Amino acid sequence: MATTLVFQNKAIPVYMSEQNKKAMRKLESILNRKWETGKQALKQCLATLISIEIVGSEATLHALTEHHTLTISLY
Repeated sequence: MATTLVFQNKAIPVYMSEQNKKAMRKLESILNRKWETGKQALKQCLATLISIEIVGSEATLHALTEHHTLTISLY
């Protein structure tokens, strides 16, 4: 199932196996917090973010280059 998330004025597709509103709210809050306080590698990933895949309690942030792709924990 795919949905979209607006982050930094960009619509980012979010893919997950089932609709989970709690995970989406948590993801949104984590991304905003990491954008403000995250380390340089995470900020670089967020700046070039093209899609997000949620599997269980982890979100994989896919960036333009595979080198910048990261996985973060939601819980």
